[in-house]
Amino acid sequence: MRSRAAAYPLLAVLGWGVMFPVLASALTRVDPLNLTTARYLLAAVILVAILLLREGAGALRLGGRAVEVVMLGVVGFAGFNLLTNLALEHAAPQQVALFVATTPVITQLVRWARDGVRPKPLLLALSLVALLGVGLVITRGSLAGLGQFGLGGLMMIGGVLGWAIYTHGASRFGAWSPLRFTTLTALTGTAALLAASVLADGVGWQHAPGVDDLVAVAPQLAYAVVIGAVVAVLAWNTGVQRLGAANAALFMNLVPVTTFAVQIARGYRPEPVELAGAAITIAALVAANLVTRSRTRAPSLPRPTAVTDPVAVVDPVAHSVGSAVEATPGVA
Repeated sequence: MRSRAAAYPLLAVLGWGVMFPVLASALTRVDPLNLTTARYLLAAVILVAILLLREGAGALRLGGRAVEVVMLGVVGFAGFNLLTNLALEHAAPQQVALFVATTPVITQLVRWARDGVRPKPLLLALSLVALLGVGLVITRGSLAGLGQFGLGGLMMIGGVLGWAIYTHGASRFGAWSPLRFTTLTALTGTAALLAASVLADGVGWQHAPGVDDLVAVAPQLAYAVVIGAVVAVLAWNTGVQRLGAANAALFMNLVPVTTFAVQIARGYRPEPVELAGAAITIAALVAANLVTRSRTRAPSLPRPTAVTDPVAVVDPVAHSVGSAVEATPGVA
């Protein structure tokens, strides 16, 4: 059962790993803010349609939690995705993707800071080992490679921190379905992106894309919306619900490895140290999965129902939902 659950976050991270090179190619025609806005306008429409079909119009009510929903939507959806696209203007896709691998560590540190939930030492250690492997992949074993990140790296640190905060905030919405939480925060985040795009276009910070630009990036946009922002997120949240956020977050270490594999397919030739780094990352993830299984089988006291496993760590089209994957025809 746990092996089957692991297939969901694996599917998600593979989709997201491919997405970085895809988005990087689209940024040659469309500015980062406008590209992010266009992506989530389309994704929000799809999520609203799914929510209406499954839960009805009543699920669109904020239930007196408008401030929380807006804050998390802006930090999670708008913040993470905008900073990611901006970072892709300053660094290669595989370098940007490296920072996504810090998600397990940062998520655990946010929980520690906010809730006093100390990370499990072994789980944290395996996260760091996997991250070390990813570092070898990207830097090719040379500390000089760290200097290549620059401004793009700083942007990604801010983006991943926002992602972790969004994940932590999701744990306070246990009475809502993940689909409802995802959709409402996506709507507020998209509204913030749209307002920022109108302002940036109006003052000349960026230029609104023309029809020819949108047509040119249509394939990339379609992938980023359908695969990256809907299918992958639905699969991700199914895995998070079944494995827990801390365990599922370990799979984020495979995002940069996947991005790296895409670059190889496009003609890049890796060095032996890079292949060794990929092997270390995969081995750490397998070990973490085995450790989690052994703890699950061992006798233990019943776990409290308190919020120790957030509902999801999201792509920031975020929490789109465990049960929706199985109940929505054609999405899995």
